[in-house]
Amino acid sequence: MKVEDLRQKSEDELNQQVLDLRKEAFNLRFQRASGQLENTARVRQVRRDIARIKTVLHQRRATA
Repeated sequence: MKVEDLRQKSEDELNQQVLDLRKEAFNLRFQRASGQLENTARVRQVRRDIARIKTVLHQRRATA
């Protein structure tokens, strides 16, 4: 996920994407705990994507 793509989306779209990623992170944590997680790098990727979106949202609020 690129920051340039995130900046083109509306605030509602970004908030929805954060919710979806949080749900995915929740499911990944359960998979890791039960030993069913195959792609361990996805956990890190999801966390970083959430941080990227939050950063863009914060920057928008700071300039508005």
